Amino acid sequence: MASELELNFTEDAHLTECMRIRAETLQQKNEKPQEGEKLLRANEYIYRLDFTKQKLKFLWWKVHFQSPGKLIVTGTSQHWTPDLTNLMNRQLLEPSAIFWNKSNENEADCYEADAQEFGERISEHAKIRKVMYFLFTFSEGINPSNITCSIGFKA
Repeated sequence: MASELELNFTEDAHLTECMRIRAETLQQKNEKPQEGEKLLRANEYIYRLDFTKQKLKFLWWKVHFQSPGKLIVTGTSQHWTPDLTNLMNRQLLEPSAIFWNKSNENEADCYEADAQEFGERISEHAKIRKVMYFLFTFSEGINPSNITCSIGFKA
């Protein structure tokens, strides 16, 4: 019997910090990143989804804003290892899911076709992964403390 499964995106603070240290180290040493390497900007954070089941069908996104702003969720094809394999631009998946809120309403607007396609790609990755990583880009006045994001699947 199929049931709905809601998975919350959780910030991977350790990985975010490691990636920020990488960017700071390059800057301090006056070195350039590897060709194609994606360095985190101040408004970007790494989030993760832990899949408790592998066979999933995408159903919906739930994104709640506590204030007006914009969120871009970009998936990665990266499998991070403890030694911090650098994130390369070619590992960022298209399309990204873009959510925004221009008023103080709780619900977010989005480009539905892109969000649908991205959700379906996430369910495809779930077939072969236990965890998937995402680049969250916050802008227009929001940050990780005033947004919640989850995704729903049929198990």
